[in-house]
Amino acid sequence: MEAEADRAAIRGDAAAARRLLMRATALDPGRGEAWLKLTAMCRRLGDVEAALAAVSGALRVEPLGFLPLLLKASLLEQAGRKEESGETYGHALAQQPDEVPAELRVMAGHARRVHDDFLAARAARLERAGDAIAVGPRERARLDRFRTNILRKTRPFHSDPTFFHYPGLREREFHDREDFPWLAELEAATPAIIGDFERVMHAERAELVPYIQYPDDVPLRQWAALNRSRDWTAIHLVRNGETIAANARHCPMVMELLPRLGSPVISGRGPNAMFSLLAPGAHIPPHTGVANTRLVCHLPLIVPPGCWFRVGAETRAWQSGKAWIFDDTIEHEALNPSDTLRVILIIDTWHPDLSASERAAVAAIMAATDPEGAEGP
Repeated sequence: MEAEADRAAIRGDAAAARRLLMRATALDPGRGEAWLKLTAMCRRLGDVEAALAAVSGALRVEPLGFLPLLLKASLLEQAGRKEESGETYGHALAQQPDEVPAELRVMAGHARRVHDDFLAARAARLERAGDAIAVGPRERARLDRFRTNILRKTRPFHSDPTFFHYPGLREREFHDREDFPWLAELEAATPAIIGDFERVMHAERAELVPYIQYPDDVPLRQWAALNRSRDWTAIHLVRNGETIAANARHCPMVMELLPRLGSPVISGRGPNAMFSLLAPGAHIPPHTGVANTRLVCHLPLIVPPGCWFRVGAETRAWQSGKAWIFDDTIEHEALNPSDTLRVILIIDTWHPDLSASERAAVAAIMAATDPEGAEGP
């Protein structure tokens, strides 16, 4: 029956082909190609609504099919349903294959243009709506992200610690500065901390070690490329709560500040403070940290042009002396595309949602997860 419909279509009898294809799809509704042929015949006859019904049949067979989605969007556009067509073109583009068939390239290019116009119009509408409400800087940043999530320019990222997950803590890629009043003091000390780094870097007994160090028999879900690599190294001042005296004695400013920065004190695990050195051209791949009970503070010291850091959907450029605090249990990565070394100071701090009693309990429980005498990750 479908073959007979094909012959009718070839000789230009779209009405006969349509009748045959309607019977074919009724007998075998799971054949997507027949629905697409019926869509084409209905469109050729100028019956856009019938064509939309037919392409819906194809989408019931293949809900994420690039071609049926593209056809549906085109039909919606032909029907004057501008908003729906713009959104449906977006659904089609999300399924676009790496190699678009030659016969669909013009249509795919048109889809991109219409979808871009749709997003621009929607973005302007959402901006007008949000800007009509007076809010503070914190709320404004979250409203901006709300808009980009709606527009699918960004998406939600969630905390995914490799080991310790404490329930109910706020998930934020970068946390608000206002929750960490000591940041201003840390930033003001940047010149002195750079001096600390220069002294320890040139000290004869300073220990510069790979940032990632795992035994060969440990499965490396995230770190295979960087395990024991000299591309990403660290000078530890305090590591898992133990002061590295050979390094720390050259860094009086960091060691003076550290007790005032809210770092978790956990047996075998914290506090931690180090200089992180990323070699020219080095890339730190997407990964997540160990525990969502702590956050991580970066104080950039030496930052070549072009260096960037992404947490979730937000990418920032480091600036010397401008600190931030982020949740390292949300996927993050970094790149130094320059030909010189990038250096930052890294410290950890408690998540501000934890009460004093929770912090004490978390510290006790985390310390108890290791065998007696063992060092935590």
